[in-house]
Amino acid sequence: MAVRSGLWPAFLGIVLAAWLRGSGAQQSATVANPVPGSNPDLLPHFLVEPEDVYIVKNKPVLLVCKAMPATQIFFKCNGEWVRQVDHVIERSMDGSSGLPAMEVRINVSRQQVEKVFGLEEYWCQCVAWSSSGTTKSQKAYIRIAYLRKNFEQEPLAKEVSLEQGIVLPCRPPEGIPPAEVEWLRNEDLVDPSLDPNVYITREHSLVVRQARLADTANYTCVAKNIVARRRSASAAVIVYVDGSWSPWSKWSACGLDCTHWRSRECSDPAPRNGGEECRGTDLDTRNCTSDLCVHTASGPEDVALYVGLVAVAVCLLLLLLVLILVYCRKKEGLDSDVADSSILTSGFQPVSIKPSKADNPHLLTIQPDLSTTTTTYQGSLCPRQDGPSPKFQLTNGHLLSPLGGGRHTLHHSSPTSEAEDFVSRLSTQNYFRSLPRGSSNMAYGTFNFLGGRLMIPNTGISLLIPPDAIPRGKIYEIYLTLHKPEDVRLPLAGCQTLLSPIVSCGPPGVLLTRPVILAMDHCGEPSPESWSLHLKKQSCEGSWEDVLHLGEEAPSHLYYCQLEAGACYVFTEQLGRFALVGEALSVAAAKRLKLLLFAPVACTSLEYNIRVYCLHDTHDALKEVVQLEKQLGGQLIQEPRILHFKDSYHNLRLSIHDVPSSLWKSKLLVSYQEIPFYHIWNGTQQYLHCTFTLERVSPSTSDLACKVWVWQVEGDGQSFNINFNITKDTRFAELLALESEGGLPALVGPSAFKIPFLIRQKIITSLDPPCSRGADWRTLAQKLHLDSHLSFFASKPSPTAMILNLWEARHFPNGNLSQLAAAVAGLGQPDAGLFTVSEAEC
Repeated sequence: MAVRSGLWPAFLGIVLAAWLRGSGAQQSATVANPVPGSNPDLLPHFLVEPEDVYIVKNKPVLLVCKAMPATQIFFKCNGEWVRQVDHVIERSMDGSSGLPAMEVRINVSRQQVEKVFGLEEYWCQCVAWSSSGTTKSQKAYIRIAYLRKNFEQEPLAKEVSLEQGIVLPCRPPEGIPPAEVEWLRNEDLVDPSLDPNVYITREHSLVVRQARLADTANYTCVAKNIVARRRSASAAVIVYVDGSWSPWSKWSACGLDCTHWRSRECSDPAPRNGGEECRGTDLDTRNCTSDLCVHTASGPEDVALYVGLVAVAVCLLLLLLVLILVYCRKKEGLDSDVADSSILTSGFQPVSIKPSKADNPHLLTIQPDLSTTTTTYQGSLCPRQDGPSPKFQLTNGHLLSPLGGGRHTLHHSSPTSEAEDFVSRLSTQNYFRSLPRGSSNMAYGTFNFLGGRLMIPNTGISLLIPPDAIPRGKIYEIYLTLHKPEDVRLPLAGCQTLLSPIVSCGPPGVLLTRPVILAMDHCGEPSPESWSLHLKKQSCEGSWEDVLHLGEEAPSHLYYCQLEAGACYVFTEQLGRFALVGEALSVAAAKRLKLLLFAPVACTSLEYNIRVYCLHDTHDALKEVVQLEKQLGGQLIQEPRILHFKDSYHNLRLSIHDVPSSLWKSKLLVSYQEIPFYHIWNGTQQYLHCTFTLERVSPSTSDLACKVWVWQVEGDGQSFNINFNITKDTRFAELLALESEGGLPALVGPSAFKIPFLIRQKIITSLDPPCSRGADWRTLAQKLHLDSHLSFFASKPSPTAMILNLWEARHFPNGNLSQLAAAVAGLGQPDAGLFTVSEAEC
């Protein structure tokens, strides 16, 4: 039945009402609603339907719909009709069928979608009419696209052995649409289709089936969608190779001493990338078989040779005994000089001095008090309740030997061999199994009541043993060790960070009658408003305990600490393992990082690497990097800088700029490199650095000029202007030359102290008693800026001794005795002979 044009609006209203009655069920597929009795072939069908789309940032999206035959066409979004003025409609006629066609377009803005955000998803649908009825298109969903910044899980650094499997997890940031994940190895894309040894799981983890040396690299997880591209923190993967022995060589011929030997090398394979050295010896010797030995010595010529060798050995032995006797006779007539009074002329003026020798009028003589019976220490290192305590027997060791100039030191034959022997003895006890196995990070010595000092050179770590700290009649063998953070598990919680090296002194359990002073560097910027500082000590059972909260010390505590800008001095009467830990109270809490730039001394290829180290501003950390770079053949190319790294959770970024493109090419594919915040803040990772690889355009290029920037996001930063010749410029090499600190690592007796023993005793005797005019130890503490510790000093039997001990720990070996003398002289003591040495006292 034909519908006249005048009745078309009424007809359209009836059809629209019928469509609205059935619109309660929202369907995503195309739905047709024919008019009863009409030709179904004339129902609208869609040539173009709206599709799902994402809004990126604030850009509106366009929805398009086209139907034929169609007399009307409109959009409906989330159940409401879109206003007619928001439609852009085009009418056309199909050339083949002559049927009318209509196309409609609308824009959807971010604000429209956000109005229903969180309630339901935003959707739009197209509705077309014809004389035969209506047809609804599929629903198109409009979503706001985003990609959050933080990864839900980032890959972590790993050290794995050769052929071991590697799994690097990665959970990308939340996003719409979901992020796609790819992996970078040293900024190169990891393509599993090209390397069957790697694959990426459905959970986006990177799996290396069998680790190869070539897999040692920095790995980065990259997440991206239509909005953004995010990079995870890089995870350093080190594939190491443990050393293995080569087969033994054949036994050598039998020698004159009836022994023969064989050897092997740690080269099958050799250790690489920090792998363990081979265990055992590389040389094996044993006695020859009896038949072979008799056969080789059966000739009369060999017998004569052996007789001659024995005769020579006997003669040498007799000569040695004669020399020893002569030496001992001469030593009996010599006095033992214990104090060099020449150092007193600058501050303490001696009078009425009786010279000990005619040829050396500047020496005072005093005989050490060794009249008491020397004994050995035998005590429990780790007393336990479940059984008898293991005993640790220390031998008498070396007695003090007087040397010229009044200095006492230890007998040392081979420091390396004795240190290894000392550690091997200690390692039988559980507590000492983590002691360093080298002598460079260890000092040891034998001490009695005269006291002394242990130092680990170039680390800022020392242990001062004051006079009378060890009971008279006792002799202790004491050690001082520096540990690598990865060798000692120090648990840190929350915002805590390691600020100092981890140091052991022992053996624990020895009886001390005076506090010793342990000195070590720290990298914190002390501020009561920003930091809560704790001294931690490891118990015999292995757990770490807070033994001191700095700023809340009580005089009765077993521990006390003098905190200065770059060092701390710990008073303790119990030896053990210590570390200074800080807990940030605000984002203003900062650690001092030392930035060092190294490059090869000799460049034999086109590539040139600049290594930027970010390490704690402590002497021990500097020493480790300098020794590492010496092994790598590196040199310092810029003066070190200090960067204050704050507890702001922001990473450290490094970049290189202004590289002359005509001479050099940078291989860095991104604008900057990044060290994650936690890698720096926890303080337990060594050798943190980034490498910038440059490539020379020509082998003749030797001049390099560029800039390296290091900065914390929203924090402190430093810039290095590099301009030097890579083949001959060494002007910065001497800046990090490691110098000896005060001579021997172990000093015993008066040689360990700047203040002469007799002068020290007179100061203590005069300043310990209270004085009504204030000329006592309290005034001395004020003059030395130590008045904040008066309650601690007052709790000790001799407050003056505590002050002088702290002065010794802070100023050895370069302390100025004149300044101390001026501070003491300014106290106004009436006794004119207070700081002089009389004949009777000599």
